[in-house]
Amino acid sequence: MDRDLLIHLPVILAVARRAGFAAAASELGMSPSAVSHAVRVVEERLGAPLFARTTRSVALTEAGRALVEAAEPALRDIGERVERIRAVKGRVGGLLRLNVPNVALPILTPVVGAMAKRFPAVRVEIYADDAIVDIVAAGFDAGVRLGEMIAEDMMAIRLTPPFSAIIVASPAYVAARGRPQHIADLKDHNCIAYRMITGGGLYRWELLDGGRDVTVEAAGSTVVNHTLYARDLALAGVGLAYLFEPLVRADIAAGRLIQVLPKTAIEEPGLFLYYPKRAALAPKLRAFIDTARDVLREWE
Repeated sequence: MDRDLLIHLPVILAVARRAGFAAAASELGMSPSAVSHAVRVVEERLGAPLFARTTRSVALTEAGRALVEAAEPALRDIGERVERIRAVKGRVGGLLRLNVPNVALPILTPVVGAMAKRFPAVRVEIYADDAIVDIVAAGFDAGVRLGEMIAEDMMAIRLTPPFSAIIVASPAYVAARGRPQHIADLKDHNCIAYRMITGGGLYRWELLDGGRDVTVEAAGSTVVNHTLYARDLALAGVGLAYLFEPLVRADIAAGRLIQVLPKTAIEEPGLFLYYPKRAALAPKLRAFIDTARDVLREWE
């Protein structure tokens, strides 16, 4: 096997995964010119272009796709076997890439902190993304999502119990605009709307009306696409926000926010960590799972 091909294969996979030379260089900690050189070396050895390049995009050619499809599972398998060998000797390490929705970030913060203390050789990369992602194709080890949003071919473990989606407002907003008494009253309030990443439409608030599921169009002066910013706006007195209860539990306890229309709150299935079956044996992922279970016991 040509040694130049072997040493540059991780670069080829990174360019394919990130669909760009600059993005791959950033991920690998290399200069863009070094990435270009690695790709050029492999293309010269194979005698075929691997990427179709334009000023705006980088895409795999047929030859590049064939190489990636062959090399990616092989290199992944080698990496996982090396990690397991190291783990036998008591050293868990490597890069753990997680795709996580914004709503899960505050919940995972203490888990990531505990990982840094328990397994300093494991580098945890958190990619915040509310869109539905193919974590295998995107090069992630695992993802976090609501239980109902996980593909059936994935393994999943529960991180949190079910929790409610609630409507909150600041005391200042309630004092100025009053407290809604019925779902119909929402049309007279400034509701902070959420634009969905996938599809681009505005999210309709899911509520209970006398035990019946209903959806309500949230209308107001502000639209966001980041859940945590809706919380900030609610704290600032801008309007009513529709949020998962764990995100505002401390704010409600401290009196910074008030829950309104509590009988309309629906229950969500909770957050789950999910991953492909082959990843279950990876020591770095097992370390994260064990740490998350220990740290998140307070949710049980």
